[in-house]
Amino acid sequence: MSVDLRTRYLGLHLASPLVVSACTLTSKVETLVRLEEAGAAAVVLPSLFEEEIEHDEMEDYKFYEDPANSFSEALTYFPEVDDHLSRPEVHLRHVEAAKAALTIPVIGSLNGTSRGGWVRYARLIQDAGADALELNVYFVVTDPDMTAAELEYRYLELVGDVRESVSIPLAVKISPYFSSLPNMARRLMASGADGLVLFNRFLQPDIDPETRSVTPNLVLSTSDELRLPLRWIAILRGQLQASLAATTGVHTTEDVIKLLLAGADVTMMASAIYKRGPDHLRTLLEGVRTWLEENEYQSVEQMKGSVSHANSADPSAFERSNYIKTLTTFIGPAIWGKADRPGKT
Repeated sequence: MSVDLRTRYLGLHLASPLVVSACTLTSKVETLVRLEEAGAAAVVLPSLFEEEIEHDEMEDYKFYEDPANSFSEALTYFPEVDDHLSRPEVHLRHVEAAKAALTIPVIGSLNGTSRGGWVRYARLIQDAGADALELNVYFVVTDPDMTAAELEYRYLELVGDVRESVSIPLAVKISPYFSSLPNMARRLMASGADGLVLFNRFLQPDIDPETRSVTPNLVLSTSDELRLPLRWIAILRGQLQASLAATTGVHTTEDVIKLLLAGADVTMMASAIYKRGPDHLRTLLEGVRTWLEENEYQSVEQMKGSVSHANSADPSAFERSNYIKTLTTFIGPAIWGKADRPGKT
């Protein structure tokens, strides 16, 4: 009997745990179709950014209000509304087109830090046909007067506002930088989230020494970045009745297997597909299937979370003792002569 790769995420029934995360790969319908054909079980569309909403609201104001206040004849120069599509409106049309072209679930995404137009556009994304919504809270605190409690309240208020505006499942993509992540996770669930996406990969700025300016520098992820979401998914799996998605560092079959064992419901990826193309999804699917068969699992559901903090034979391995053991057993690369290696005399 063949193994069952199906999983549940945000109440959605998915054919496998492989989900394409929000990125430019999901910005074109033809690419979405290729991803589905290659084995993607769901896709997260590119985020609608708070800055885009605010920018277009300001542009609309300047375009329609300022000329009207300048001279009366300006009213006759207004174009038809249908001729003027804002970026948020283009985004909503993409949601509609994706739903029409695909049979797999389509997850919308909102990215920002404040209420802004989020409540309105969350509802519009739902109305455009999205099966679920990912709330991508991207906030780097630079104000020394803002306390941790104030930051957490900002997250919770935002999630609560969006939850009240939509009925579709809601996931929250968060950062790992909370003093007590388990407590924050539980409060996010209480505010209305149905699941968490771990973690938001803050894209760090760079500095150009020649121009002395801050520049963007996108670096694709590697499998080494997997360990942070792996640890926290393993810890949270037994504490929350919620969906858990792992993102950042998912590249190989082994990466997918590790995260499922830790307790992830789905594994989200983008960098691996940028590097290897959509067909890499087929390779991963076959790899997961083979691993399950060789290890005598009948399904993804059966193995999911079997090495989580709650089910591990050594739960402390996910805690500080892991840090101690790592430092005390690491020797380092064999770059010195035998007599010069640490611990040798």
